[in-house]
Amino acid sequence: MIGDSKISYVELPGTDLAATKDFYASAFGWRFTDYGPTYTAFGDAEAGIDGGFDADADGVKVPLVVLFAHDLEAMFAKVTGAGGVITRPIFAFPGGRRFHFRDPSGNELAVFTEDSSGN
Repeated sequence: MIGDSKISYVELPGTDLAATKDFYASAFGWRFTDYGPTYTAFGDAEAGIDGGFDADADGVKVPLVVLFAHDLEAMFAKVTGAGGVITRPIFAFPGGRRFHFRDPSGNELAVFTEDSSGN
C-alpha cells in the first residue's frame, strides 16, 4: 500500500500519442492503457513508476508530479494551510479524485486518492 505524500504518478504532455507510445514501447518496452483518445497510461512494471501522457489541448503542458493521499480533503487542508495555492480544486477522474496546487517556487503538483467506490 502506498503511503501519504509519496510520489505515485507522473503526467507528461503527449502531443502525438501514437508516436509517443511507439517510441517508449520500442526504446524501453513500456506498455500502455488508453483512456480515451487523448490520454494513455503506462505502468510501473516497465517504467518504475505509474504515469501517463496527456494529449488534451487543455491538459498538462509540463511534467506533473502526482502525490498520493488516503484522505484527500485532509491533504487539501494541509496544502492550503502550508501556503500552497490551489490551481484546480478537487475533481473526479477515472479511478479517483485529485486537486492541483502550486508550491512557493511556482511548481505545479497534484494530489490524488483512489476511487473508494470501486469504479
